[in-house]
Amino acid sequence: MSSGFSAKRLALLKEAAPRISRVLVLAYLVDPIAPPQIEELKKAAPSLGVQLQVRDIRTVDDLPAAFDAGAKERAEALLTTSASIFVAHRKRVVELAAQHRMPGMYPYRLVVDAGGLMAYDAYTSDLQARAATYVDKILNGAKPAELPIEQPTKFELIINMKTAKALGLTIPPSLLGRADQVIE
Repeated sequence: MSSGFSAKRLALLKEAAPRISRVLVLAYLVDPIAPPQIEELKKAAPSLGVQLQVRDIRTVDDLPAAFDAGAKERAEALLTTSASIFVAHRKRVVELAAQHRMPGMYPYRLVVDAGGLMAYDAYTSDLQARAATYVDKILNGAKPAELPIEQPTKFELIINMKTAKALGLTIPPSLLGRADQVIE
């Protein structure tokens, strides 16, 4: 993914919960996609007035300790990198976020569907259509190595109001107005 998405997620989280100053960031640091996301977050955090508490998660068993450490360091919100471990174990992540009363921002809609607060995600239907175009080109003789690499161009912001209410969080109307979907 192009740069900017992790910083955008952090900015949206700060907009949803403007008083936060400490954000627990769950990352699977051995995944090559995680370190660039963490670096991007570190660059964006000072301008947003937040401190990051990065925790390396290797297995689902690491999650409770990461949340407990975040709570001890007074983390007020949660953000995950786009590692698949957080999608595979989304129910556990959402459960721990609720238990620790942390509003969370996620890179995948599936986590919001499981009860997470917000996601800023590539628009899945658009990705599927573009993938089909690639398959068609390959089946018609194009060499995969010669096809350009494309980035998503359409994104969606999903907000779960049930979760916001459970956290006692009032989502600003300006953010609700930009949401592509609001789960009631």
